[in-house]
Amino acid sequence: MEARLQGISGFLMKKWYLYIVRCRDGSLYTGIATDVNRRFAEHQENKGAKYLRGRGPLQLVFKKQIGKRELALKIERLVKKLPKLKKEKIVNMGVGIEEILGNVCL
Repeated sequence: MEARLQGISGFLMKKWYLYIVRCRDGSLYTGIATDVNRRFAEHQENKGAKYLRGRGPLQLVFKKQIGKRELALKIERLVKKLPKLKKEKIVNMGVGIEEILGNVCL
């Protein structure tokens, strides 16, 4: 039981990242992960998000460390609601996500 609790607390303490993937058709997919490289490899193997299946080749175009999972989920939800032009601005500006999201504390 103690090992299980240590595993859970380790999961909760990991640093979470927001990432954006560009699909062959130019669409952008936003997700969160603790290991973006592993998650991106899963996407490339058609595992994980159904949206990305068959949309390759995929390109990882943005990633930013967010911190806690709760904040990463909140920011992911906000970014997913943004129009494509604002998502493109995040991708092109790199760290400009703070300007785009404004009211969310990173």
